[in-house]
Amino acid sequence: MARKKVIEIVLDTETTGLDYTREKMVEFAALRLENGKIKDEFQTLINPEQHIRKSSIAIHGITPDMVEDAPTEAEAMPKILEFIGDYPIVAHNAIFDYTFINEASKRVFGKEISNERIDTQQMFKEVYPELDAHGLNALTEKFNVELKDHHRAMGDTMGLALAYPKLKKLYLQKFDWENKQLDNVEYLFERFLRIQQTVTTLQSELQDLKSVFKLYFEQGGKPITSQEGDMLIYNSKQSFGYDFNTIKPILEEVGALEKATKLNTGFIDRLVHGHSLDEEKREIIKNARQELTETRNIQVIRNK
Repeated sequence: MARKKVIEIVLDTETTGLDYTREKMVEFAALRLENGKIKDEFQTLINPEQHIRKSSIAIHGITPDMVEDAPTEAEAMPKILEFIGDYPIVAHNAIFDYTFINEASKRVFGKEISNERIDTQQMFKEVYPELDAHGLNALTEKFNVELKDHHRAMGDTMGLALAYPKLKKLYLQKFDWENKQLDNVEYLFERFLRIQQTVTTLQSELQDLKSVFKLYFEQGGKPITSQEGDMLIYNSKQSFGYDFNTIKPILEEVGALEKATKLNTGFIDRLVHGHSLDEEKREIIKNARQELTETRNIQVIRNK
C-alpha cells in the first residue's frame, strides 16, 4: 500500500516590529515538506512601505535600503499564499508568524487564512519540559542541526525544517502514549493529586532540614562533607531596598536599566485591556510591545 503523502509548510517571517496590528513583514521564507523531506522553497524580501524599527533591524539586519526595490505586501501576498496553499503551517512560536500573515491576507484579500497551525515551540516544551530554554537555538542544538543565518527568514526556516521531523517523531510518540491514557483520566487525576501532595510534603521536609542546618551553622558549626564529596556550607547575604526613582537615571546612563528591572507583563496586559487608561496612553503601551507568545496550562481548583 502506497504511503500517504503528508505535506507541511515550514516558514518564518521577519518584520518591521512585533505588534502584528501595526507592523508588517519585511521577509518571508518557506519550505515545503513532503513526508519530512524538503521538496520546494520560496523566499522573498517585502517592502513594507513603512518604518522598520531599529530594534527589529538590530535582530534581523534588514534595512530600508534592502527592501526598497522588493515587492510590496500586495505584490508578495499572492505568491506567499499560493505557496502555502491549504497545508498546515509549521513555525517556532507559530502564533507570531501566523498572525502577521493573517493580517496581511486581510489587508490584501479581505479575508483570513484558515491553515492548521503547528507550533514547534509548544511541541518542544512538551517533549523536553526540563530544558531551561525552548527557543529555535535550543531546538536545533538538541537535534544536532546547524542553524545558519539565524534571524534571517530562510536561515531559521531551514534550521527548523531539518529539526522538525525528529521533533515530530518524538512528539507523536508522546501524543500516542497520552491518548492511550485518556480512558484512565479520572484515576490519573487522583494520582496527580497524590504526587502533588507528596511533592508539597517533601518540600516542607526539605525546608525543615534546611532550618536545622541553618541553626547548626549559626551556633558555630563547621562545613560538612558527604561520603560522595558534596559539601554543606552556610552563606549570609544582605540586600537593600532602593528608591527606584532616584537610581533610575543612573541605571539608564550605564545601560543597566533593563537588567535591573523586570516588567510585570501580566499586569501590563490587564492594564491595557482595562478601563483605567485613556486611549492615548493605551496606544503608547501597545506600540511598545516586543513579542507575542502563547501559553497553555492546566489548573487545579481546590475544593476547600
